[in-house]
Amino acid sequence: MASFKTVMKSGHPPTLFAAFLYFDFCFAIWVLNGAMGPFITETYKLTPAQTGFMISLPILAGAIMRFPLGVLAQYIGRKNAAITEMGIIVLAMAYGFFAVSSYNDVLAMGVLLGIAGASFGVALSLGSGWFPPEHKGLAMGIAGAGNSGTVLAVLFAPPLAQMYGWQAVYGFAGVVMLVPLVVMILLAKEPPDLHGQSFKEHISCLFTKDGWAFSLIYVITFGGFIGLSNFLPTFFYEQFSVTKVEAGRLTMLAALMGSGIRIVGGYFADKLGGVAVLSVVLLAAVAAFLALTANPSLAMTTILFMFCFAALGAGNGALFQLVPLRWPNNTAVAGSMIGEIGALGGAILPNVMGLSKQYTGHFATGFVIYAVFAAVVLGCLALWQRNWVGSWVGPRGKALSAPAEENTKLQPVTA
Repeated sequence: MASFKTVMKSGHPPTLFAAFLYFDFCFAIWVLNGAMGPFITETYKLTPAQTGFMISLPILAGAIMRFPLGVLAQYIGRKNAAITEMGIIVLAMAYGFFAVSSYNDVLAMGVLLGIAGASFGVALSLGSGWFPPEHKGLAMGIAGAGNSGTVLAVLFAPPLAQMYGWQAVYGFAGVVMLVPLVVMILLAKEPPDLHGQSFKEHISCLFTKDGWAFSLIYVITFGGFIGLSNFLPTFFYEQFSVTKVEAGRLTMLAALMGSGIRIVGGYFADKLGGVAVLSVVLLAAVAAFLALTANPSLAMTTILFMFCFAALGAGNGALFQLVPLRWPNNTAVAGSMIGEIGALGGAILPNVMGLSKQYTGHFATGFVIYAVFAAVVLGCLALWQRNWVGSWVGPRGKALSAPAEENTKLQPVTA
């Protein structure tokens, strides 16, 4: 078992750190409207359905923008794509600080926040690009742990909103965004793992069964993580009548588990196999979602969400141990496409929860729907992995010691 020091020596740690910081701050900005959901809802007297839509819009916009940014990164380089994106985000935050004054403005700001959500595939590909296949799971887990930006958002946005007004939080975010921008410029180096490919070859992952299989899994793991991260402040505020700041702190406990465990998920996926880890975490997620339908106490609900987020976070790390093994030559595009579909799942969840509350009077129906979906995907995974093992990945989803040439050839979907 390779030590952490050995793994770091096999790649370029400064680039990995820059990728983590880039993703971390982008993620924090992406979920700002969710973190400030109770404040915005109170300001404009929103219905549960309106709140759910407002929270879901940045997720949806980010999902749509991920794939184009991934394709752009293949041509101008991942470092340049990240720098460009962060510069645009700073301008978007200025708009939020100076121009947002109505619910429609909040919705427009939600679309702009989606720019930050597009960072996913670029950040993970940039961070892991210097590392060999047997260590990519851990490297991607470290870069992907930038989803801890959720913790920053729910920890700092509510108290800042309470002190200075929630519109001012956009201004604070724009200033702070300069930190990862400078780090990216000074420390990151473009990885040497890109190959000259045509646009058709870049997007070939869109036409494979495996690409859509990975996307469905990510709808559960990442979609659940980002959807719940955005909705939990509103959930805790409405379900248990805690203060807006307390709702953010409770969300932070759950989100912190999911962020940190992502690294562990990637590490164990390297050692035990991504398929094995995914099977365990999907089962755990089903159990957690179903347990939440019993309407437990505030303390037990928080514990269950921590367990649920830990499972989802580990699943995120495990899935992206498999991505560079399946698509070694265009990981950024494949990762962006999978991240795009996965994030769409996160956009659906707040709407489902809001509609559940508005039309049934409780949130249980939303949890049941997601639990059933996760169970179906778990069953499908058991079938999919029969074709994966021995073709492009080893037993239980471990990296092949000597990948065959055909592993990099993508087969189109056939009827």
